[in-house]
Amino acid sequence: MSAAALAGVAVLPGTAPAAPAAASALPPVNQYAAVCAACHQASGLGIEGAFPPLAGSEWLTGRPEVPIAIVLHGLQGPITVKGKEYNSAMMAWASVLNDDDLAATLTYARSQWGNRAAPITAAQVRAVRARTASRTTAWTAAELKAMK
Repeated sequence: MSAAALAGVAVLPGTAPAAPAAASALPPVNQYAAVCAACHQASGLGIEGAFPPLAGSEWLTGRPEVPIAIVLHGLQGPITVKGKEYNSAMMAWASVLNDDDLAATLTYARSQWGNRAAPITAAQVRAVRARTASRTTAWTAAELKAMK
């Protein structure tokens, strides 16, 4: 998917997309359908044996720093979600989602499918992004558990 498509910018054939307005001028956009649903499904139930569910996920609904870190830098290796082990990889979205959109997307997921976790703010995303800016690899479950 092109950057213009991810940003929701209509581009006519033979033309270049207009430069987007400053991120602060745009309202936050929930990008779940565009970047998450292919693996975690629109239902949030994931794909058995491949991609873990977000519905009822202790990783998503726990401390906000954990899902923020996962979305920013990705996840690799085994992880247990709702008592079942998954061993796949999730790509990093730090270069695709700005702080506002990442916060809106995680807030959406933390409030759907029976989840009742607190909203995530752009300020929280900014703080985790700054604290983990030097990270070049995806997280492991063990690293996330140790995250302070």
